[in-house]
Amino acid sequence: MLSRKRKLFYYKLFSLFSVVRGYNILIIVIAQYLAAKFILAPKKGFMEIAFDGRLFALIFASAVAIAAGYIINNFYDAEKDLINRPKKSMLDRLVSQRTKIATYFTLNFISVVIASFASLNAVIFFSAYIFGIWFYSHKMKKIPFLGNLTSAILAITPFFTVFIYYRNLSSVIFVHAAFLFLLILIREFIKDLENIKGDLAQDYKTIPIIYGEKVSKGLITLSVIIAISVTIFLVSQYDTGYMRFYFCGSILLLIFSVVVLYRATARSHYLLLHNILKFIIVAGVFSIPLLNIDSILNKITTVL
Repeated sequence: MLSRKRKLFYYKLFSLFSVVRGYNILIIVIAQYLAAKFILAPKKGFMEIAFDGRLFALIFASAVAIAAGYIINNFYDAEKDLINRPKKSMLDRLVSQRTKIATYFTLNFISVVIASFASLNAVIFFSAYIFGIWFYSHKMKKIPFLGNLTSAILAITPFFTVFIYYRNLSSVIFVHAAFLFLLILIREFIKDLENIKGDLAQDYKTIPIIYGEKVSKGLITLSVIIAISVTIFLVSQYDTGYMRFYFCGSILLLIFSVVVLYRATARSHYLLLHNILKFIIVAGVFSIPLLNIDSILNKITTVL
């Protein structure tokens, strides 16, 4: 049977995992490796990519920097989250603000050190990325639209380290990135509607607070229309393999989201929309192998 002290230690460890959103970071790491294999370097073997030391350094450095970013974001949003997410906030408070800050600086230091194993340019990149996350959490977050835009840009930035590493900057990469960027941006707009109560209490100048929910919903609708247009362009102009079924499903879910959006009157409705967008993003990550599923099946057949 666990002692009280040990139980508290495990609770704090779980709390820290909640603060850094370990599940999100795991998805990002998987997405980077899948993108490397099926989009950026499809001719390379699985083992060659998995045991590439420099690629590992870049992905590990980005994971640690993102974890630090979640901590500083949680630090500045502590009072707001107490209103918007009381249950999660109580769990997060098991770790003191002092410990969070110490962990934040430690993780940032580790990120830069790991990046140095890749290249000097990687060190400069991650140093700038870490500063960007801090500046967003401290200043940009409270600026309407610009804060949403910055958050979406920071969310997709780690993928560009892998793009640049493979020196693959073909047009299809940017179309995929544009689709992901728009999904994240839509989710950020929905979060503003979802968190309006806490934002009001903490004097955050978000779009629904300044311009009203109607304008915010119109902006989300416009973003959805653009996202659907990008999806149609991607499927019609590039070979997306069996992943085209994912994109078709995404279009249907985005249309459904707009219907729900205009019927939404409570926070639970916006939370549903938030989860739909999260599902589309996560499903997209695990659908990446569908771009070239034939090669996987051929290798399985060969082994058998």
